Amino acid sequence: MIIRVPERTADVGPVLGDDVLGTPLPYEEELAADTIVAYWPGLDAYTAAGEPESWTVLDWAEHLSDPLHEHPFTESPAGDRRAVFHLAVRLAPEDRPLNPREWSEVAHRIARAAGIEIPGDSQGCRWVALQVRPHRLDLIANLIRLDGTWQRQPAGFPRRVAAEARRLESDLGLLTPGALAIRTDRITPLAEVTAPLASARGVVELHAQLLVGHPQAHRREAGHRLEWLARRMHDLQQDLTTTADELRPTPTAPRPAPRRPARPPAARTASRPLV
Repeated sequence: MIIRVPERTADVGPVLGDDVLGTPLPYEEELAADTIVAYWPGLDAYTAAGEPESWTVLDWAEHLSDPLHEHPFTESPAGDRRAVFHLAVRLAPEDRPLNPREWSEVAHRIARAAGIEIPGDSQGCRWVALQVRPHRLDLIANLIRLDGTWQRQPAGFPRRVAAEARRLESDLGLLTPGALAIRTDRITPLAEVTAPLASARGVVELHAQLLVGHPQAHRREAGHRLEWLARRMHDLQQDLTTTADELRPTPTAPRPAPRRPARPPAARTASRPLV
């Protein structure tokens, strides 16, 4: 499970667009029932019964954008109005498909780890989680709370989200980033180097994706450096795999089993004449 947090924006529209979600959504048609897998707990009391299940993309965009208009002077601790938070969860291609209930659990637990949802907080921020692509979940939130204040993310936010992702992988039986199945036909020590290298690359990629969208410039720069390092590690891993395959011993045809020598014919015993 890999978490990516792009840079915050001041407009919900582009986040709900094809470029971010990766698939076109009908703006003026009701979304499929299994597309919206989770949303902020206060929505049921905030809207009429049954409304969220029949909303369109435009309805959700308007709902998530409302706090920006209702509280025009609320700013982040850094003094900006980029309140639209986006977090993407991507599973490994080898992972099993999750059902809507499991995706809902992923969304709520990641939202709590990221400080988007605080249990018992009735004045929290609005958010929704969509599952529109296989093996991927997109969580979108407005960090302006119902009380007009800014939703602050917890200290150590990247570490908290990464730790929760590891727990979810264990609870749901998913793969950990960088996990590599060990070959049963190990041929040389060189081939064994690729597994720990792949695991290390997975850790580097995870931290890179968590830092790229960080509000602090020096942390974003560190994220870009980690992305570059992960690409170099990937190239090294590919070179090692290719070299190990080239050094694989060529199988030789089995030698034919030696033939047993034919037994010589038994010597005939001369018959004695009868007296």
